[in-house]
Amino acid sequence: MNPAITDDACVVFLRWCLPRLELRWPGYRKVRRLVGKRLNRRLAELGLADLSAYRTLLMGAPAEWARLDAMCRIPVSRFYRDRASFDAIAQQLLPEVAGMVSAGGDDAVKCWSAGCASGEEPYTLVMAWRFCVAHDWPALGFTVIATDADETMIERAEAACYAHSSLKDLPQTWLDRAFARRGQLFCLAPEFRQGVELVLQDIRRSMPEGPFDLILCRNLVFTYFDDALQRRISDQLRERLRPGGFLVLGGHEALPADASRWVLTAPKLGIYRRKA
Repeated sequence: MNPAITDDACVVFLRWCLPRLELRWPGYRKVRRLVGKRLNRRLAELGLADLSAYRTLLMGAPAEWARLDAMCRIPVSRFYRDRASFDAIAQQLLPEVAGMVSAGGDDAVKCWSAGCASGEEPYTLVMAWRFCVAHDWPALGFTVIATDADETMIERAEAACYAHSSLKDLPQTWLDRAFARRGQLFCLAPEFRQGVELVLQDIRRSMPEGPFDLILCRNLVFTYFDDALQRRISDQLRERLRPGGFLVLGGHEALPADASRWVLTAPKLGIYRRKA
């Protein structure tokens, strides 16, 4: 971090601004230096000496809060991130959801990847379906709505070409079958993009309507958002999930304590089921 922003100054600033953005300090404790680097660049762009000057600017320039909010996004993702979670999704959740959808007379499994970053999560879902489940349910379609608040992330997801570091957790057979190498990048074959709809959308402001059979909302709402916002979004997620459908959070995340209309099915993986 540039000497213009010390770690202590960054902490003080984040503790002041995050609640005003409906965000929570504990979620940013380990990633504060990343936000600090972005703040440093912004100070240089504005010609400001320190965070005190930036704080003064914010108090008189409401439009700058949107820029600050964007600097607080943490778009960390990769394919098959959190192996145990995706093992459970591929081996347990998707087969169970497929059975539920088929029994209900529907023609497709419908999923939502909230905070999809560069597309790694929704495309991993498609591969999990294709490689592990589809052969048992050939009559069922599979669709994913993938949303993110960052336009740059959506554009990268549309390009669907990735560095090897984003693919290191992916099973090798999946990598070999689903990607073609182009120079230093690995590009996803078109067939694994089918059924994925990428949408620029901030979950705090709007959501796809659903209903969905499976929702992934990992390492976003229940890490970075404040308690009141978590409760509100928890209720909205439930409204968009079919009875018996699954909600997958990050492994270290949990729904608000008063979320009594959910069944926690895998505590160590953050997997919940909507009560029927």
